[in-house]
Amino acid sequence: MQTLENPFRKVGIEIGLDAVRAPSVNAAAPRALLAKCPVHGVTPMMSALGLNIKDERGRMGLGSFKALGAAYVIAHEAQAGSLEGRTYITASAGNHGLSVAAGAKVFGAKAVIYLSETVPSDFADRLRAKGADVVIEGADYEASMAAAQKAAADNGWTLLSDSSWEGYFDLPHRLMEGYLAMAAECTEQMEPPSHIFLQAGVGGLAGACAALFRDVWGDVPIITVVEPEFAPALYDSIAAGEFVTAKGPVSDMGRLDCKEASLIALKGLSHDADRFALISEEEASDVLPKLAEVGLASSTSGAAGIAAALLSDLPEDARVLCILSEGE
Repeated sequence: MQTLENPFRKVGIEIGLDAVRAPSVNAAAPRALLAKCPVHGVTPMMSALGLNIKDERGRMGLGSFKALGAAYVIAHEAQAGSLEGRTYITASAGNHGLSVAAGAKVFGAKAVIYLSETVPSDFADRLRAKGADVVIEGADYEASMAAAQKAAADNGWTLLSDSSWEGYFDLPHRLMEGYLAMAAECTEQMEPPSHIFLQAGVGGLAGACAALFRDVWGDVPIITVVEPEFAPALYDSIAAGEFVTAKGPVSDMGRLDCKEASLIALKGLSHDADRFALISEEEASDVLPKLAEVGLASSTSGAAGIAAALLSDLPEDARVLCILSEGE
């Protein structure tokens, strides 16, 4: 595992991010809306392997924390009027697309999900079961996102990405706000931790959680952001002091295999995170049998933060928080 101390802690990267909004800390907004949802419920905090593990595998029946994001955005927009005839389109590595599909189905809209050729076929099947149209295009997430953006522009559809870039901030900012419901539950389920490990793809989960944890718990917890060594989007940007596109082969940590960070997440994490870490494919997979033995079966993407925590040299009295972000 490689680690990088964040030289921008409490200051944040300024180059190229002046116009970017920082992540929201308004957890009350998504919690109020989720309280009206019949399938919403608080997910458990488990104690295992010497860690406090927030188990998101059962979140709203969708299998991951992503249920809190896109579906929240669509529900928020539905409050302003009927969504009949509206089409939401996105690119996804799987879980985000499920949230778009589920939200669209509930509120009478249509969902179109672009997947890259590397996404497992079972995700496409699950998306179709939610009523979404699935398009397989592109060798990686970035290529499928470019295709989704073009389709959105060509057809007048609403692009609902979990990432953000220059000129595209409003919907992903609200989407990240949805994740605050999970973070707020963590602050109510345990004492302030000494160490927090947050896995990142484009950085939405990590950026949202770190912002709320700083708001509630202050500067004491040491927050480490964990990425695949094959997709060091945030790590490389922090090292460069500005947004850069990372390079690397395809990672088995598919939901984290993103070569470009969300600008909102990058802005927030450059201010809030203490460290950035990269784990290898082998390091990510080695933790899975240990989790399965204690009834917490997951994927390399879902358990990346836990893998990094177990690889770290922590004090004996450390109180560690990790998020098990998806099921197998």
